[in-house]
Amino acid sequence: DINEIYLPHGVMIGAGIAALIQIIFIIAKNGREKSKFTVYTKTGKQFGKGIGGGFIAFAAAASVLAAISGIYTKMTPAMLVGFIIFAGIAALISELIVGISAMHAGWFPAFATTLIFLVVGMLMGFPQVPLALLAGFTASTGPAFADMGYDLKTGWILRGSGRYPEFEKQGRRQQYFAELLGFAVAVIFIALFYKNYFNSDLFPPVDRVFVSTILAGTSPEIVKYLIILAVPGAVIQLIGGPEKQIGVLFATGLLILNPEAGWTVLAALSIRAMLLRKYGKSVQSPMYVLAGGFIAGSALCSFGTATLKLK
Repeated sequence: DINEIYLPHGVMIGAGIAALIQIIFIIAKNGREKSKFTVYTKTGKQFGKGIGGGFIAFAAAASVLAAISGIYTKMTPAMLVGFIIFAGIAALISELIVGISAMHAGWFPAFATTLIFLVVGMLMGFPQVPLALLAGFTASTGPAFADMGYDLKTGWILRGSGRYPEFEKQGRRQQYFAELLGFAVAVIFIALFYKNYFNSDLFPPVDRVFVSTILAGTSPEIVKYLIILAVPGAVIQLIGGPEKQIGVLFATGLLILNPEAGWTVLAALSIRAMLLRKYGKSVQSPMYVLAGGFIAGSALCSFGTATLKLK
C-alpha cells in the first residue's frame, strides 16, 4: 500500500513546491516581457494590490475558523495566530497552484494540493479539528479561482480576446454578478440537501484520505518518507514544466484508487495521438467539443445516480 509510506503525499509536496517556484518565475517573466501589442486592463501595481487584498481576506476568514476551532481544541494564543497566518498563506498559494494548473493543463488538482498543506499543518502541530477546517478551507479556494478563470477566459474570447478594453471590463462585471447569483443558488441547494448526502455516505474518496492522514498523526518516520519522496515529485514537475504540470498530475494519479480511470485516460490519449497524427491540428477543435460533451454527460450521470441514492 503506497499510502502506508505516504508516497502520494510526498510526491505531491515536492511537485507542489516546484510548481509554486515555477509560478513565481512565470509572474516575474511576464512582468519583464511586456508586449507592445497587448493592452492590459489592469496594471502590475493593481495586480499586486489584488493579491495582497486576497491574502487579507483569506486571513480574515481564517481568523473566524481559528476562533471556532480554538474554542473546542483550546489552542494557545501563539498557535491561533500561527493558524491564521498559515491558513491565509495556504489558501493563497493553493489558488495560485490550482489556477495555473487549470489554465495550462485544463484540469485543476485542488484536493491533491490541499493534501500538501494538510500534511504541513500536521507537522506544525495543529490539532485535529483545526486541521479538518484547514483542509476544507484550502480545498474551497483553488476550484473557485480556477472556475472563475475558466469563465472569464471564455468571456474574454467571446468579447474579442481583449481588443476592446472598455467592453471587456463591462463584460467582466456582468460575469461577476452572474458568479454571485450562482453562489447564492449553491448556498440554498447545500442548505436543503447536505444532510441527505451525509446520511447516504456520499463523500468524495479524497475525504477519506484526508481523514486517514489526520488520524495517522506525525512521526519522524513519516517526515522521513515525505522528505525522500518529495525529491522525485519536484524533479518530475521541473522536467515537465509549468505548461504540463506533470508532477502535480502524477501525484494526483497516485491518490486515485481506481485503475479504470487510468486505463480510460490512456485510451483517450492514444485516440487523441492517432487523430492528431492523421488529421493534424484541424481536429483539435472538434475533439474539444466532443470532450466537453463527454464531461457533461458524465456529470449528469453522476448527479443522477447520486440523487437516486438519496431516497
